[in-house]
Amino acid sequence: MSLGLAACGGGDISDTTTAGGDGGASCGDLRIAVNPWTGYVSNAHVIGQVAKEKLGCNVTYPDVKEEVGWQGMADGSIDTIVENWGHPDLVKKYIDDAGTVEDAGLTGNDGIIGWYVPPWMAEKYPDITNWENLNKYADLFKTSESGGKGQLLDGDPSYVTNDEALVKNLKLNYQVVVGGSEAALIQSFRSAEENKTPLLAYFYEPQWFFDELALVHVDLPKYTEGCDADPAKVACDYPPYALNKLISTKFADSGSPAVDLIKNFTWTNEDQNLVSKYIAEDGMDPDDAAQKWIDDNPDKVDAWLS
Repeated sequence: MSLGLAACGGGDISDTTTAGGDGGASCGDLRIAVNPWTGYVSNAHVIGQVAKEKLGCNVTYPDVKEEVGWQGMADGSIDTIVENWGHPDLVKKYIDDAGTVEDAGLTGNDGIIGWYVPPWMAEKYPDITNWENLNKYADLFKTSESGGKGQLLDGDPSYVTNDEALVKNLKLNYQVVVGGSEAALIQSFRSAEENKTPLLAYFYEPQWFFDELALVHVDLPKYTEGCDADPAKVACDYPPYALNKLISTKFADSGSPAVDLIKNFTWTNEDQNLVSKYIAEDGMDPDDAAQKWIDDNPDKVDAWLS
């Protein structure tokens, strides 16, 4: 994502602010980085709403790309990332070497990155879900942007992606084309299914959209430990991701009650997808969507605060 999701993008930090509770007296400021996909937004605003309403934190949501969030934790401008997709290079730089970032535990979400086709394609071309058959179908996926090759549609450039290397190393007759945001990818899949047009695209789970459209995963060569160690030589599927949270070392040592909230926060893919659906499909404000879930799940929230 990616997502999301090993290439990382840059970007400037911009804030949206939500102050609440007792004006922040018992907590102070909490700056939760927000990365550009809806599942992350769900994590961030559920944690933020609990921190605001229960702990009196002044919550802000700096809108950043993944690598910029790590930089922000290192320089003190961001307190936490609440959905991290691996990034072993950044782990080494900021956790192992610099010691400016700490692992804050798992979110409970299982992440998957891969290539997907719309359901109608898997029904009409059953063997298309095996990467070894993709060249046979490359002509189906040609577009005006793919230079005479099949098109593989990618997401936001900041997402974790090995797709350029995969196409090259698996000798696939495809061109990676940037599709843009999560919303743009979703609309591409909707259109492809509705109009029965070919589409091969990068996508990921947890993802609320799978409840609307049962996208079909394309099997790449099986992932084995270390097969993606050299980004230029990757020729295997993406690893499974046990998604985790991160906090700045400075914030971890601050005494803020929000530190324990973030460390204790855990939920399921189904929980995240429900909040994401409220936001992306039902058009709810992220704070309102988060509050609806919080009101419906008091036991889980109480466990985070205990």
